[in-house]
Amino acid sequence: MSEVTLYDYWRSSASYRLRIALNLANIPYRAIAVDLVKGEHKSPAHLARNPQGLVPVLDIDGLRLTQSLAILDYLDQTRDLGLLPKDPAGRSQAQALAHSIAVDLHPVCNLRVAKQATLLSDGAKDMPGGWMQHFIRPGLQAFEQLLQAYDAAPFCTADKPGLADLCLMPQLYNARRWGVDFSDLPRICTVEETCTSHPAFAAAHPDAVKPVH
Repeated sequence: MSEVTLYDYWRSSASYRLRIALNLANIPYRAIAVDLVKGEHKSPAHLARNPQGLVPVLDIDGLRLTQSLAILDYLDQTRDLGLLPKDPAGRSQAQALAHSIAVDLHPVCNLRVAKQATLLSDGAKDMPGGWMQHFIRPGLQAFEQLLQAYDAAPFCTADKPGLADLCLMPQLYNARRWGVDFSDLPRICTVEETCTSHPAFAAAHPDAVKPVH
């Protein structure tokens, strides 16, 4: 198999969820950092990889893939990770749970969105932290309620990692980063504890891949 290359940024939520999946699949990969703070995602070299100027980008199986959810679906289908149930109803419900984070909450809490909101608000002093807190807390409260549809389990929907876990953990990292308290959400706290102790999650954590300067 040809070398697998991941273009990512250590604090990117989308990159974080993909690192978890690669670890779960036991796929060795070469990580190439695209520093979002330095604007490297806007460079001609990266725009040639992804015209959207986003991370992650994954080179695998002779393909160049973008969009983390699409890449996760590819890895799930080609490496049989079992991230989603096989039956259509269960699959749709588990996707909806994961998408409540990855599709609804994550995009609006992207740092570039918060910075633009700050710019349009004439630099309000509580931005972007206030922006993040405004959206993350209600999003996690809704996720906690959605989890009630599932029997209590170590992970979000079962006794093994699923798509929802891969989407939730990066958002919990962001919650802590921006001072959002979720200690009163017991199901989420249980999932966080389980995932934190799992080697695939631990090795993908931003602190584990943060560049050393």
